[in-house]
Amino acid sequence: MKKINTLLVCPIAILAVIIGGCDSQPEPRSPASQDSSYPKPFEYRFAGYDKECAGIPGYLDPYHYGYDLTAEEKRGACTWYLWVGGDPMGENPSQSNGGGNPHFWREAEARTWKIAKVSGLQVNLNFIAFLDSRVRDERFERFGVINDPDCKKASEPDAYGLWLDECKDPYSSGVMGLRLFPNQNFDPEKWDTQKYLEEDATIEPPYLTGLTCGICHIAFNPVNPPEDPEHPEWENFAGAFGNQYIKEGALFGQGLKKEDFLYWVYAKQPAGTSDTSRISMDFIDNPNAINSIFYITSARPTYEEVMNDGATRKVPHVLKDGSDSVGAGGAALRVYVNIGTCGDHRMSVDDTFLGIKPQRPFDLEKAEAECEDWRLTAARMDDAAAFLNSPPPFKLKDAPGGEEYLTKDGEKLNLGKKVFAQYCARCHSSKLPEGYTHEGMKKHSEAAKDDWVKLVMSDDFLKRNFLSDDRRYPLYSDDPSIAIGTNAARAVASNATEGHVWQNFSSKTYKELPSVGKVALYNPFNADKPIQYEFPAGGRGYYRTPSLISVWATAPLLHNNMLGIYNHDPSVKGRVDAFMDAAEKLLWPEKRLGPDSIKVTPVDSYLRFRSLEVRVPAGTPIKLLANMDLSRAVEKKELLGDLREALKDPARLVKLVKALKGQEQFDDELKKLVPKLLRYNQIPDFVEDKGHNTHICRDSSDEKIACLSDEEKWALIEYLKLL
Repeated sequence: MKKINTLLVCPIAILAVIIGGCDSQPEPRSPASQDSSYPKPFEYRFAGYDKECAGIPGYLDPYHYGYDLTAEEKRGACTWYLWVGGDPMGENPSQSNGGGNPHFWREAEARTWKIAKVSGLQVNLNFIAFLDSRVRDERFERFGVINDPDCKKASEPDAYGLWLDECKDPYSSGVMGLRLFPNQNFDPEKWDTQKYLEEDATIEPPYLTGLTCGICHIAFNPVNPPEDPEHPEWENFAGAFGNQYIKEGALFGQGLKKEDFLYWVYAKQPAGTSDTSRISMDFIDNPNAINSIFYITSARPTYEEVMNDGATRKVPHVLKDGSDSVGAGGAALRVYVNIGTCGDHRMSVDDTFLGIKPQRPFDLEKAEAECEDWRLTAARMDDAAAFLNSPPPFKLKDAPGGEEYLTKDGEKLNLGKKVFAQYCARCHSSKLPEGYTHEGMKKHSEAAKDDWVKLVMSDDFLKRNFLSDDRRYPLYSDDPSIAIGTNAARAVASNATEGHVWQNFSSKTYKELPSVGKVALYNPFNADKPIQYEFPAGGRGYYRTPSLISVWATAPLLHNNMLGIYNHDPSVKGRVDAFMDAAEKLLWPEKRLGPDSIKVTPVDSYLRFRSLEVRVPAGTPIKLLANMDLSRAVEKKELLGDLREALKDPARLVKLVKALKGQEQFDDELKKLVPKLLRYNQIPDFVEDKGHNTHICRDSSDEKIACLSDEEKWALIEYLKLL
């Protein structure tokens, strides 16, 4: 198979977590692929199957949740696990904006193949190829995806020459969150398995593939982990906990070789993260942790914000930057649109997969009027919200052997509670002391400490506590008690800003947020000369407070999963080991990797974009190139010309990196290149595990001051294990 080999394909890598190619099929197709007497798909894999879950074709084990669900919550679980943003089995599944996201992904597959033919960018989005059943026993190890317990490894290819898992529910692909449907456009006379997989993606396959929200959020239950992650049982699942083991980068990088710069963009992506702007491309390398979802309609704080129509509503803040801010229902619908609902309208306003043409806002009124998928999905959101509000926190004490990791020292635990009350609860609690609100700075004051201690020490403090105020805070501030200071890449995402694709899903309040200001960022080439960067206004530069519910089971920490070790171990011991390492580095910043956390190319590679081909030397920060705004470059024809001139000798970038590292002298032309590269870099913030270290110290005169003693820090860690 031809390989993906240009930086431009980075945007094409798609939010969906399963992108594969023919390389995922380990051996050639069966001769059966040459048979011309293929059955109709619905009469083959799906014949005679009539089970439904809240009106959705398929099966969901009713006993795996571990807690009782109401009828409403059960319907919501069916939606969460099985709904692909529309009904591919409806009366008119092929109509415009109908049939769910399987039609979007089929169009994506064909469209990116055509892009490859025209542009030479060898792109291949093929879910069916990824699903090769012969690698079922290695899926978790290789890709971090979760196998359906009611499927098994295929013993032979099916009637179409495809190796797919054999499942009790034929609509299951064998991977949780990835569904199969019969393709009504399948033409038996034109079908050729090998040609479809390797040469011509416009050939209609027998199956369509669709994504549910579960593709990212179905996870292993931390208090009932599987004995074998490759072969879990239903009771080992936590439907909305977030899969912190999924290796999206490994999925995207299939077929690439180490000499390709793009290979390292994917290889360095942390497990358990998703770059959610890969479809609606913003040209920022910003993978972020997949959220655990708790108390979505009950204990989560809300804020009065001005909506786009001028009305004022109380809404939660959703996504890392709190940009989804028109209500929980709107936020849920945007997620479905992002993975393919109303795909025709979506593709008409967004240069999907390329990001070169300017975005236009997705029109909510148009979707309501013209998109059946939108209406069908909206009708299910109340039930889905009820389900997402139902899971209780996962307590370490309830896990097998969990008590062994908890302190029996009551005095230490009380000290940990006091430290949490004085330094953490003001952001990490949805509950408030009497007389306080989440707005303003009163709750952050020194005078509030005693009131926080009283609240945290109460017996019911943790009961239905979201453990977050869900408030947006600036990355940088003159007040260190509210400055986040973590890597800024996700906070400067632009898709929800004025004039961009998700404009109508963000509040007017969000779009009017002021600039965080001008800051000095670490220079990986010369630490004595920081990079000066001014944050844009209009919503960018903020993060909302993440919830600490079950934090013991969710390490690595921070919004990018870059603080602490990653061990790919869902056992109780594996989770606690990862948490302890991350917590120690959180509270002792000097133990972090710091500049060594910068994602760099470990070997020489090549960056190719149109007629430009540049050798990228080992040690080059990935974000130096991956964060360049190619849409602006193409629109104004600036960057390509600049780089062509500056890099007409490919060896010059090698020389530049060596010069910046002090291993070689600058010449005048090299000095001109640095500002050109940084000029087009949307956020030159390179250190990944920084930040969240000024909150534990109210004395801002010296950020290195250890305001908490070691005894207090260890006590705090013990308390965090109880959350």
